[in-house]
Amino acid sequence: MHLDVARELEPVVADALNTHYRLADIDWNPAEYVPWDEGADFIEKPWEPYQSSFSPEVRAALHMALATEDDLPAYRSSIDAHFGQDGPWGEWVRRWTAEEDRHSRSLWAFLCATRGADPAVMQSDTMATIQAGFRDTHKSVLDVCVYVTIQELATRESHARTGRAAGESDRMALRLLKRIALDENRHMLFYRGLVDAALQIDPSAAVTAISREIRTFSMPGEHTVPAYRRRAALIARAQIYNLDVHHLRVIKPLVSRWRVFERTGLDAAAEVERELLAGYLAMLEGAATAEQEVIERANARRRAASC
Repeated sequence: MHLDVARELEPVVADALNTHYRLADIDWNPAEYVPWDEGADFIEKPWEPYQSSFSPEVRAALHMALATEDDLPAYRSSIDAHFGQDGPWGEWVRRWTAEEDRHSRSLWAFLCATRGADPAVMQSDTMATIQAGFRDTHKSVLDVCVYVTIQELATRESHARTGRAAGESDRMALRLLKRIALDENRHMLFYRGLVDAALQIDPSAAVTAISREIRTFSMPGEHTVPAYRRRAALIARAQIYNLDVHHLRVIKPLVSRWRVFERTGLDAAAEVERELLAGYLAMLEGAATAEQEVIERANARRRAASC
């Protein structure tokens, strides 16, 4: 790509940042989302699984959410390397970091106060995740914008659906996770707007980035959070987040929004990427359908066994 996309997008970042600051409820207080009166000393009263009102599936989702939110130093350093620390780019990254940090602090406080999850496991996961560190490959600024759009939308869906599942036994959990999901949605809108603008500035480069990031996407914690695959299986089984959700609620809406297959005048590299993306989307849809069938059969067996 011949354009300096970071410089070209700088006015868009500044406008989006100003819009973000004008949101009336942007500075919410985590202390108002934690039932402090439920707290008890973990030395005098060690944590036991029966103390949690949440199912193993919801606890797995909460553990994963907290561990990935906690790894902010690694995400921040990676994004800084791409966007820089000066001007509106740097200001946005610092604001985004502060808001994501608020998520991890509120989740930690809530789970400790309610005994919703084992604090020793939460701390162990956090230490292991941060020590492992998040590492991305040599991405362009456009790649990062697309990746974080996907990641924020996926996180929004995961938090919102975890909240609904947790809310069956704890209404405060639903309230907190809805609040976090709202932040994630606003972060997604910020990054999605940058991709929208990039498609006007350099459509071929943007379509290439969209295809590449969708086809290679994985959540930040996949290679760093302990027991990721086991917990992901529990979360998928509970329909909190799985391939079907990823396909229908994340990837498909973004591909439609960005009109990837309707655009004309793309260069040869972008056309090749678009063909690769079409094949990947067909594969993702098939895999999502197959996984859903497996989940439904397994859940039916469990229901029958419990009768």
